Amino acid sequence: MIRGRFRGVWQTATVINVVGEALVDLLISPDGSVRATLGGAPFNTARALGRLGHDVRFVGALSVDRFGTMLHDQLTADGVDTSSASRVERPTTLAAAELDEHGAASYRFYIDGTSAPALTEIGPTGDTWFTGGLGLVLQPMASTIEAALVDGRAAALMVDVNCRPLVVDDRDAYVDRVGRILEHATVVKVSDDDLAYLAPGVEPGAAARALLSHGPRVVLLTAGAAGVRVLTPAGERLVPAVGTDVVDTVGAGDTFGAGFLAHWTAAGGRTDDLDQLADAAAFGARVAAIVVGRRGADPPWEREL
Repeated sequence: MIRGRFRGVWQTATVINVVGEALVDLLISPDGSVRATLGGAPFNTARALGRLGHDVRFVGALSVDRFGTMLHDQLTADGVDTSSASRVERPTTLAAAELDEHGAASYRFYIDGTSAPALTEIGPTGDTWFTGGLGLVLQPMASTIEAALVDGRAAALMVDVNCRPLVVDDRDAYVDRVGRILEHATVVKVSDDDLAYLAPGVEPGAAARALLSHGPRVVLLTAGAAGVRVLTPAGERLVPAVGTDVVDTVGAGDTFGAGFLAHWTAAGGRTDDLDQLADAAAFGARVAAIVVGRRGADPPWEREL
């Protein structure tokens, strides 16, 4: 294992297996110009962890086409182990991210017959897992991930729910699957928008607290510039967002999750220490603030912090 430095202290870091999709984002500006960038929530998270100096492995399907090779090479350049990434003949999955005048992104996905859903096997991994986003939706990937969790492949699990309603064909089946996966989670990251989709009509704080009774020991409730609430059975803490000039929000949530996970695991991964959890959330907010000040998902290197 490599070693990561947080708060000036070097500590042994567990391996984090980031399981899910890698794809290409087509960033569409308000003026209609289009720029292709590498993306996908788990892909962004794995890159951010690698750049933060953490020992990270990407587990997902990558195309053998030019985009797939670019995704593979970018992971490698950022220090991510790709030995568990399968290469498939399908074309790379695409996401069209339409940016508004404030840099906020809304997504439409081009999925049928593409690479990201084609994760059909996950070998022995252990250690800590991270998953979420399209990994909870696209088949057969979603069922592959669920089966591996039921088999106890993860020693600890963080789930970033990251709902994508435009991709969900059967809401009831999706909500049921998310509920089953969260039963295996240690930490859940969820936004106000996620909860509005999963539990319509329920106040976000109440919906987040309800998750704690179904398996997770920590819930991170994010609300953009309003910060993040860290909730545990013993109490909760509000961690403010870090103010910055926003270029766009692509990859912000992914980088926050990576920052939290890197700091939390390096500090020992306790779920009963609210101060430690709040420190990890504050670190996540700090690295996310750097990303929103840049164009696209461009997570910071540890040396930049």
